[in-house]
Amino acid sequence: MALRDKLRERVQPMLEPGEVIHSVFMAQTASPYWSLVSYWIVIIKGGYRVVAVTDRNIVTFKASSLAPSKPKALLRRLPRGPIGPFEGKLWGKVTIGGETMWVNRRFHGDVTAADAATPAG
Repeated sequence: MALRDKLRERVQPMLEPGEVIHSVFMAQTASPYWSLVSYWIVIIKGGYRVVAVTDRNIVTFKASSLAPSKPKALLRRLPRGPIGPFEGKLWGKVTIGGETMWVNRRFHGDVTAADAATPAG
C-alpha cells in the first residue's frame, strides 16, 4: 500500500463523520537542515505532523517521532485556505496555524493540489 493511502487510512477515523480528504501529507517542525550538524537535534527538537486537507478544514495531527507516518493526536482544526507558496526546493517551508513546518519535496505536489482545490472566498 502506498504511503499516501496509509496516511489517509490512519487519519480518516480522527476526522468528523462525512469529512472527505482531498490531500494528506507529512511535515516536521524542526528545520531538516539541522541534520547537517546532528540528526539528534531534529529528533529531539522537532515534532512530526500529518496534515490532512479536507473538504471542510485543514487538520493537523501530532505524529510519533519513531513512526512519523502514524498520527497520534489531533492538534488543530483550521478553516480551509491556501497553504503555500513554499520557500525552498528540497524542503518547503510553510506556516499552518501559526506553526512553521517543513514539507519534503515528495509532498510538494500534494500541497499544490490542495491549494488548487481551495474554494475562492
